[in-house]
Amino acid sequence: MFSSSRILGSRVVRSSVIPRSALANTTATQCSRFHRSAISQNAIEDNQIPVTVFSAGEGTADKGTVNIDQASRLRNESASSPHYDAVHPLTRKLYDQMPHTMRSMSVYGKTIIITGGARGLGNSMTRACAEAGAKNIIIFDANQELGDEAAAELHDKTGLPISFFKVDVRDAAAINAAVDACVERYGAPDVLVNAAGIADSNIKAETYDVQMFRRLIDINLTGSFLMSQAVGRAMMAAEKPGSIVLVASMSGSVVNYPQEQSCYNASKAGVIQLGKSLAAEWAKNQIRVNCISPGYMDTALNRVPALDAQKKIWKSLTPQNRLGDVDELNGLCVFLASDSSKFMTGANCIIDGGYTCY
Repeated sequence: MFSSSRILGSRVVRSSVIPRSALANTTATQCSRFHRSAISQNAIEDNQIPVTVFSAGEGTADKGTVNIDQASRLRNESASSPHYDAVHPLTRKLYDQMPHTMRSMSVYGKTIIITGGARGLGNSMTRACAEAGAKNIIIFDANQELGDEAAAELHDKTGLPISFFKVDVRDAAAINAAVDACVERYGAPDVLVNAAGIADSNIKAETYDVQMFRRLIDINLTGSFLMSQAVGRAMMAAEKPGSIVLVASMSGSVVNYPQEQSCYNASKAGVIQLGKSLAAEWAKNQIRVNCISPGYMDTALNRVPALDAQKKIWKSLTPQNRLGDVDELNGLCVFLASDSSKFMTGANCIIDGGYTCY
């Protein structure tokens, strides 16, 4: 085993890797242990996923790997997450002073996995879960640099244990190994928020490339299933109640105008039906599954001149005459993750400024 160290921002981070030969005759669970002796980042092999761990109250990050049978290769073209000046986590003292109703609406003491949490709406929901009292937060994202930065920033602002796993949500082996590693370190998760996804738009159905269609379905729909399956199994094995929140879209319920995006709409309709089906199956295990379906949101992806004309139409078709702010899904996300929604499962919550009223 080789070792070295490198600098991330102002931190010295230690990295580790397990030789490929160590994978022989091992299960995903056995391969998912954290190893912290250091190694150069460029020595990571195809059967390993990078992990960054910030422990509570510590200023240094442990860099390691979780072994898998195949590499994570997705490079998602999403925008960087917005910057917030402060994130104030819910303290035990304040939690104890809250009335019962407010306590039940928090996620105090919960371990939460969030996919797509390095940027955009997923990152905003990650920060909200930290403020609402999460005990541990684990970010899954395909972008190594943004994932490391998001984990480091959130740890700096909160002091909470934050981990980042570089995971492609199309890669079942990577997901299973990463979830096993989370269970080993933190115990079975209480909550999964699946916010990873991509959007293909302004493409006519008759000219839509079949490989693009397969990629979109694999990330948006297959990824939602694989993440739910892995986390659901972990909850079941621990005989632990849990909440799974799938980020779908109003596009799974209506056809958008004026842009053509039949394949995206189909993928999100699939996510909604998946959520309902899993909710029905797993209710006996006390695992709730609900969907958040956003309308048009003011993300960095939508802040481009090429969309200005379309945004005028989107706003004109929305009763509130605006796009949603990036933090306006946060309250719903925390509610669905919290015990306040314990009797709620199989729901698709549309949050769209009234767009689907017309």
